[in-house]
Amino acid sequence: MSENKVLARQEFTQHWPLVVAGSIGFSFTAVMTASAGLFMGPLTEEFGWSRTLVSSGITITSVLTFLFSPLFGMLIDKIGTRRLVLPGLVLLSLTIASLSTLTGSHVQWYAIWIVYSVAALATKSTTWTAAVNSTFVAGRGLALGLVLAGSMGAQVIVPPLGDFLIAEHGWRMAYVWLGLGWGAVALLLCVVWFRDGYYHGQRARAADPEASKKGPLLDVPGLSVDEARRNVALWRISISAFVIMVVTIGVMVHQIPILIDLGTTRTSAAIYASFGGVAGITGKLLTGVLLDRYPARWIGGLTIGVGALTFLLLLIPDRSAAIVITAIVINGYTSGAKLQIVGFLTAAYAGMRNFGTIFGVMASLLAAGSGLGPLVAGQVFDQYGSYVPFLYFGVVGTLVSAFLLAGLPSYPDWKAKAPDSPAEA
Repeated sequence: MSENKVLARQEFTQHWPLVVAGSIGFSFTAVMTASAGLFMGPLTEEFGWSRTLVSSGITITSVLTFLFSPLFGMLIDKIGTRRLVLPGLVLLSLTIASLSTLTGSHVQWYAIWIVYSVAALATKSTTWTAAVNSTFVAGRGLALGLVLAGSMGAQVIVPPLGDFLIAEHGWRMAYVWLGLGWGAVALLLCVVWFRDGYYHGQRARAADPEASKKGPLLDVPGLSVDEARRNVALWRISISAFVIMVVTIGVMVHQIPILIDLGTTRTSAAIYASFGGVAGITGKLLTGVLLDRYPARWIGGLTIGVGALTFLLLLIPDRSAAIVITAIVINGYTSGAKLQIVGFLTAAYAGMRNFGTIFGVMASLLAAGSGLGPLVAGQVFDQYGSYVPFLYFGVVGTLVSAFLLAGLPSYPDWKAKAPDSPAEA
């Protein structure tokens, strides 16, 4: 067995509770995205809202995440992830449940989503990615895959579960069950098991008061913020991440309406949508193994490039349900791997010294893309009565994103750099 495999096994033996807690915690943060399509029908029927308006909740979250992610990234470097995750999960749970009180007021809808956005800032992918990267080195790719697979787990479970809750208890109680039930499990596990490199850095500082004057919590190699701002590789990753978020999240949020427009029932559409979640979990795990063994830029470019098939299949005239399901599976696979790839590449090219701040900026672009995608897809449908123009954009956008990642240079060997040495750009 190679030395890297031995080290990876040791890391997982020691830190598996963090992986479990992180995966369940991150799954809860994906509940609203995974269930958005399910609630479109009930909300438009009861209040007469357009699909664009219903999609605006996720867009509000994305806009505020875009604006404030750098701030929360800086907080990760200063106070660690645990102090953000725990209160964030509590607020997230309460705001999801509060959607059950909707009256049809646009102001109320926007207000709830603004509060939800604050919780989302504390529990977005930046936090979970930073936690894993601060703890794992040899097994980082697979650990990221396992934790971030939580969102795909939600994609598998939420559509059929949400459909059942809506059918049996109505859409209002569905929000309550999803918010308070799922949230309680996530919070409990994170209270008990969510302890990462930042947490141990805080404990070390508590034992040494002078350590609080020595910069970031993680005393490891990495780029300064100014160096990161000038790093061409990080710019390529950022642009690729933004574009791929627009096209994949746009399809994911609207996939149930797309299936219903093809003549399937809401229940069947929910089941089909869960296939994308299964593919997403597969994508994260397989990609994690590959990232730990092969150059991440090649794995990233190939994985994202395959996503173009999603949009090509959906553009086939008179496409059958089988073709649409295949497209959803491919999109799920690509969507499942993208955050993992971006997080891995950012750590590879930027190091971990200021990872929270640097990835916080990256998360702003991810949020902008994830918010813009559903809004654009909804606007395209409202204006043209079809998703076709958005699908054409998806083909081009996916291929451009793949090219940007595949053409990255080799990343630095941070192990060879002293913790206090400035990193090479």
